[in-house]
Amino acid sequence: MIDLRSDTVTLPTPAMREAIARAELGDDVFGEDPTVNRLEAMAAETVGKEAAMLVASGTMGNLIALLAHCPRGAKAIVGALSHSYLYEGGGASALGGVVLTPVPNTPEGELDLDALRAELELPDDPHFAEPAVVAVENTHNRCGGEAVPVAHMADVAELAHRRGLPVFLDGARIFDAALALETTPRAIAEHADTVSFCLSKGLAAPVGSLLCGSRAFIERARRIRKTLGGGMRQAGIIAAAGIVAMQTMVERLADDHRNAETLARGLAGIAGLRVQRARRRTNMVFFEVIGSAAQASRFEAALKARGVLISPRYLTVFRAVTHYGIDSADIGRAIDAARAAAAETLAA
Repeated sequence: MIDLRSDTVTLPTPAMREAIARAELGDDVFGEDPTVNRLEAMAAETVGKEAAMLVASGTMGNLIALLAHCPRGAKAIVGALSHSYLYEGGGASALGGVVLTPVPNTPEGELDLDALRAELELPDDPHFAEPAVVAVENTHNRCGGEAVPVAHMADVAELAHRRGLPVFLDGARIFDAALALETTPRAIAEHADTVSFCLSKGLAAPVGSLLCGSRAFIERARRIRKTLGGGMRQAGIIAAAGIVAMQTMVERLADDHRNAETLARGLAGIAGLRVQRARRRTNMVFFEVIGSAAQASRFEAALKARGVLISPRYLTVFRAVTHYGIDSADIGRAIDAARAAAAETLAA
């Protein structure tokens, strides 16, 4: 199968498997796992923060960040199309009593600055939940995997900090964003007080994400991680693969971006499909079947029968994600399969 459902389906490299087997271990809850400590120091340095903490997943990192920033009943201002708002089970509300308050996203993944400003300028009134954090996402998953410009990050930070609020960056794919924007993860994270990023997506590590911020913030976050059952003890077996991922898998993300652009162009030339445009495409292609939900379902099944997996997003919209393990030949085969599937299921 050519599996384009997500970059989470990546398998660890041989070097990662070797590192896992040889990892020096200790009890991370006591702060004694040297491999975890090394990875956390690398992560903090990469995004320009004082400290970092290994967590099991991006969702756990985002949840801990919101719980650490927000007292119960406080407001986290998030994008209406953000991962934290739509795809994390309402965890911050369910477990922390956090009021997730959405403001619109633009099609490119930016926060609508006028709407954000209006939200931040609400009067200090006991009828309203008090704001505690502004959260942004880069790259932006639901908005086509767009890389959000650093200038926009700076604008959001200015508005939030003027109100005395921190900014949290869900940087699950921050390395993809840095590549697309021709900058560094540190430059993107400069405009956020705290940031999370994933090792288990495009970087192909089997497990793990990092949450980064000040030392005081990370100490608070460690307590919350423990409460959530996230004390992983000899977690160096996870961290070892993460170290290899950060050292060896960042530059190859350019291959994913090229393959995604090739895929987008190929799908755009197929009758019955409409590809979502992207100003700063990374490793995602969103496209729509021009027809009914039933036709879209038949198209997906016909594509699977030809050895290609994609991810349904809405009734007629799909996402295809390029990643380690997918090469240019796979992209060519996927385009040919999509053309044949469309001719079979979408013909007038």
